[in-house]
Amino acid sequence: MAKKKHDTSNIDNLLASVTPDMLGDGFADALADNSILVERFLLDMVRPDPVQPRCVLPEQIHRKFHDNRLTPTQALRELVQLAQVSARQNGRPFSNVLELLPDAENENEESGKQSPEEETLCDLVNLAVTIRDDGQVNPLTVVDMTEGVTRLYCIETGKRRYWATWILRDFIPGYEHDGMIDCIIVPAEKSSIFRQAKENTARKGLSAIAMARQAALLLLTVHAYEIPLYAVDNDFYRQALELDLRGKREYTETILNAMGGIDKARFSRYKSLLGLSDESLELADRHNLDEFQLRHVLKIPHDSQFEMIQQIVKFNLSGRQVQQICSNEHNSSPAKTEPPKPHIQRFLKSMKKMSRQDEEDFLHRYCQSRNRNIWRVHVLMQLSSSSTKFAHA
Repeated sequence: MAKKKHDTSNIDNLLASVTPDMLGDGFADALADNSILVERFLLDMVRPDPVQPRCVLPEQIHRKFHDNRLTPTQALRELVQLAQVSARQNGRPFSNVLELLPDAENENEESGKQSPEEETLCDLVNLAVTIRDDGQVNPLTVVDMTEGVTRLYCIETGKRRYWATWILRDFIPGYEHDGMIDCIIVPAEKSSIFRQAKENTARKGLSAIAMARQAALLLLTVHAYEIPLYAVDNDFYRQALELDLRGKREYTETILNAMGGIDKARFSRYKSLLGLSDESLELADRHNLDEFQLRHVLKIPHDSQFEMIQQIVKFNLSGRQVQQICSNEHNSSPAKTEPPKPHIQRFLKSMKKMSRQDEEDFLHRYCQSRNRNIWRVHVLMQLSSSSTKFAHA
């Protein structure tokens, strides 16, 4: 029996009725654009952006990895070890990373709050299991950084998916991964810090410190600062403290939208967090402290900030509590005083040479001749007892 021939006239008519207006103005351009490709790359050919605001790994591991002192597998092994130490100290040891995932049968049991390292690892393991079960739904976007014969791609968006895929490859028992990852290639001239920012805010939210770094990167970009391809320290981001949106009004709306649609006041508050000390920035980022808690810490001296953040973490202080503590410390801080005037110093030195009997006689005669109140006597005695300190001021 001959195969029935399909009548395609209805399909042809339907396709003919589709107009450019129905498809949108950019449809033809999108079809003609051959610069965007989707490919599967070896994981070893892909590297995270070292300046990306989100630090997936702890700071010390992040730096060693981007300094090429650790491979991806070694970096994750150090994260696993940190998480294991913390978990063991809190009575929940694990040997398999899958044990970090929530157990439905024991979800009501109180096991205590996880450490930042446990939370980070658990988040990556959960994402890895999702990729294993459902496939990689969203490819990474990468910028071609190939030089010579060595092919290399820098991640624009998808840093967490990258690390989750390494977890899936090397740390999930019983799963054979092919070592490949899906990527969309973005030409270097079309890469965008704004697309990266939108991705960061649209998926897993950034910490307040990461938001500060994101604000800095956007400002530095529109002010034509060069964004390096290597790991940077906090001083790089702090350059943005001298910049603002007033001189680049044409970018204001785009920047605020890339930051998640925040207003200019909140943008400025995030940026101001870069004024915290280095160790304070690291600890606040590690424990994901919010901006309202941290804005008050900026009011106290650098040498007190780290201790204050330690107290926030230890006692889980609210923003209002931090505000009250920092306000009290700020108000009670000793005012900067100028050295005593020369005649005051000479007077204090002369008092230093007095015997106890001479001092009492002087105070007695002073009070009688001037008819001063007794509290003035006390003040002078205090001056006398501290004359050594003032004499050397």
